[in-house]
Amino acid sequence: MMACRSACRVFYRRLVSSAAEARIPNAELRRLRSAVFSREQARQRALITRTEKIEVTMQGPGLQGSLLIMNKGVSTPYSCARHLTEWHVNSSALALVDGVLWPMHRPLTQSCSLTLLTFKDSDPVQVNKAYWRSCAALLGQVLENAFKEEFTIELLRSPEMPVTSGAFCCDLVLDPQLDAWTPSEEALRSLTRDAQQLIQQNLPWEPLEVSPSVALEAFAHSRFKQEEVEEVVAESPSGTVTLYRCGDHVLLSGGPLVARTGLCSQYEVTAMHNLGRGERGLHRRAQGLSLPLQLQAHHTIWRRLRKRAERLVELPPPPAIEAKPPATEATIPPTEATPPATEATPPAQQQFT
Repeated sequence: MMACRSACRVFYRRLVSSAAEARIPNAELRRLRSAVFSREQARQRALITRTEKIEVTMQGPGLQGSLLIMNKGVSTPYSCARHLTEWHVNSSALALVDGVLWPMHRPLTQSCSLTLLTFKDSDPVQVNKAYWRSCAALLGQVLENAFKEEFTIELLRSPEMPVTSGAFCCDLVLDPQLDAWTPSEEALRSLTRDAQQLIQQNLPWEPLEVSPSVALEAFAHSRFKQEEVEEVVAESPSGTVTLYRCGDHVLLSGGPLVARTGLCSQYEVTAMHNLGRGERGLHRRAQGLSLPLQLQAHHTIWRRLRKRAERLVELPPPPAIEAKPPATEATIPPTEATPPATEATPPAQQQFT
């Protein structure tokens, strides 16, 4: 692991120095990152030289114990859903593989039990978290494509905001030429329209687990993203990095994303707040609000939710640690056999007869 991280740092410095030589247009950056993703995806698929069958035992209402014979390293939970019904294909957002959260488009590596998760499950907590995370990823994709080529935009590692915060968030640093710019309502509506176009395309979020060197190559022209890769590697027990691709947009994510953009329904970019100047420039937080395809809100309720989503969302404080009361010595209650205690006489005052 230590050798891997050292190699990461050497590779990082080499790529940063070479990337600093020229400013590459945003569209070309997207093409380069997607090309790295495609090349690594093809390399991994080429490692599968023969077809091995695995048994997938389905779990969930109406599926208990159903058995599917699938292909190891090729078939995904989405492939399994296609063997069931159209409802499972359209409604499944995430999966549980042997009890572990699993993206719908990640290949299965062994025989397993599989549960397809939807937004209408009795306990949708993990699906809701993945949805909020996916909405933030979609917002980042919109922002990367929204500005003219002469302006740089860097997406930062956004904090994981709970669904109860009222808005999903995407932190970013814009070109210094835009420091005085504040988005108008029309600009926010334009960003919303761009997001809705991606939703209508129903693009999959494709996951790919890669080595640190591949992730660093994908983000060779972003110092911020390379630092994020190093942070992810340091936190990863396996020492690997999971990339996602949506269209030609390649990103890092703090957790699994839902199956596709088409699972988003009501979606609106609501605000962009200044967070103050840091060493990377003026930090901003773009915010939005969304509900999934299976859950809709009346327009009056939506307006209230939107109003709330306009306010700056801040990180929730860490949970307070309850202070323990000071330890006290246990006392033994007096009994009839125990004479009452008397105050000891100081040695200097003791009387001898």
